[in-house]
Amino acid sequence: MNAKVIITSAVLALALGAAAPAFAQNDKQGDKQGKPQQQQRAQQQPAQQQRPAQPQPQQQQHAQQQQNQNTQKQAQQQQQQQQRAQQQQNQNTQKQAQQQQRAQQQQNQNNQKQAQQQQQQQQRAQQQQNQNTQKQAQQQQRAQQQQNQNTQKQAQQQQRAQQQQNQNTQKQAQQQQRAQQQQNQNTQKQAQQQQRAQQQQNQNIQKQAQQQQRAQQQQNQNNQRQAQRQQQQPQRTDAQQREEQTTWQNHRAGNWQSDHRNWQQRGGYNGYRVPDARYSGYFGQRNVFRIYGLPFMVFNGYPRFQYNGYWITLLDPWPGYWSNDWYDTDDVYVVYENDGYYLYDDRYPGIGIAISISM
Repeated sequence: MNAKVIITSAVLALALGAAAPAFAQNDKQGDKQGKPQQQQRAQQQPAQQQRPAQPQPQQQQHAQQQQNQNTQKQAQQQQQQQQRAQQQQNQNTQKQAQQQQRAQQQQNQNNQKQAQQQQQQQQRAQQQQNQNTQKQAQQQQRAQQQQNQNTQKQAQQQQRAQQQQNQNTQKQAQQQQRAQQQQNQNTQKQAQQQQRAQQQQNQNIQKQAQQQQRAQQQQNQNNQRQAQRQQQQPQRTDAQQREEQTTWQNHRAGNWQSDHRNWQQRGGYNGYRVPDARYSGYFGQRNVFRIYGLPFMVFNGYPRFQYNGYWITLLDPWPGYWSNDWYDTDDVYVVYENDGYYLYDDRYPGIGIAISISM
């Protein structure tokens, strides 16, 4: 209430202060308007003085009219001044009323704004309180859920730990059982290995005995064959023996790699072919024999000997690193391979001498 009175007093003071300069301005305007009229009359007086003199009653009448006009003008001016002052006062009063109304409206708006702000602040405070309450409730709910989850996790961890312990116990039992089984198997394997080793040793001893027996039988057979050949061989003269030895020595290779040629290099074998039945009985790696004591002759400079009714001619020279009397002391055999017949020495495997066979 005191604020309203103070605002109203300030508005009236401002209105009165504005009205005083207005009145002063109106007075100045009235003076300005009166001065031109006085100057006009002053200019008119010389003109009137220049006019011819009139009779005295007319001058007085004219003066009386002039005075009446002046009085009327002054009355009009005073009335206009009063009207303007009244209008100015009315405008000032209206302005003061408008200012008071605007001030009252502003005050009402301020009060309304304050009330709205207070209401909004209260609403915001209430909302904030509700949000805080809701957050606290949510936090408590989450805390309760977290506690429940932790409790459940602990229970699950304990359950898994118990299961893991049970599994470990079961694994240990299984490992011990497997270890026992493995030990039993190893013991059984060792016994089997020892038994197999004993059997292998017995078999090796038996094989060695068989090999020695076969070697002895082979030696006996070779001795018998040699004896038979010596008995069947016709007695050779010294000249024949020297000729045979000379032929064999002349047929020795200086460089085996360059001097010999296989049947592929010779264009293939085109001579006599031994029937399969005869071949399997007298030829092949299993049917070894010795050249010594067999019928011998020289054919076109090549050594030739007769074996089981077949004449065998050595077309290739024999390697120089073979022993000098290999044809008398070594076991040899004949095979058909790589498109032709070859003679092999048992003491030098892998070296085949190209030969031809004829009846």
